[in-house]
Amino acid sequence: MVKIKRSFPAPESLAVEAKKANGSYNERDVVERLKKDFHNKCYICEIKELQDPNVEHLLPHKNGKYPERKFDWENLFWSCGHCNGIKNNSKYDEGIIDCCRQDPEIYLHFRLKDNDVDIEVSDMADELQKRTAMLVTETFSLKNTGMRTSTSDGRLKLLQQEMNVLYKQLEKMHKNPDSKAVRRTIRSLLKRETAFASFKRCYVREHSAEYPELQEYVALDT
Repeated sequence: MVKIKRSFPAPESLAVEAKKANGSYNERDVVERLKKDFHNKCYICEIKELQDPNVEHLLPHKNGKYPERKFDWENLFWSCGHCNGIKNNSKYDEGIIDCCRQDPEIYLHFRLKDNDVDIEVSDMADELQKRTAMLVTETFSLKNTGMRTSTSDGRLKLLQQEMNVLYKQLEKMHKNPDSKAVRRTIRSLLKRETAFASFKRCYVREHSAEYPELQEYVALDT
């Protein structure tokens, strides 16, 4: 999960649909804007080029129980069906970190450790951080159904592959530290709009002594 810059003003259809008895919050202008703002990447697991995109509510509207949330532009997020399904659990009803308002990388440390996901929170007393860490972890590890096992395993495999791409480029930089081409490739891999950016960026920050020249590419949004 990385910081996302949401565009404004809100899509025009939201105000129109909110006045209807059975209005839709996922009209074409909403979908196109979210897809662009979120770089067609699930804001939770960070998988790219979504084949099953969902317009997801950060705070649930509970089938109209909270109508003010249903058409609130700032409450609409771009997610994959897998993550939306996992988040649709009452334990997440009180919310998670809003990545359009706060930089999740400040509060969470995203690691691939021993071929598994390890999310560490900065403040164990902060329930918002803890819920967010739990949700991201579950998107890679929850296996309570056969289909969910497959989709969780698939995301973990893609994360491992993406991290291996980064590791190989860092090794190339060790061997040829003056290569501008390698430096450009690494810089591209560390952009927030890339798949699993939080994990790659965290790795480079945590190895700052080894890669001081790359720290400018992984700066936090303070």
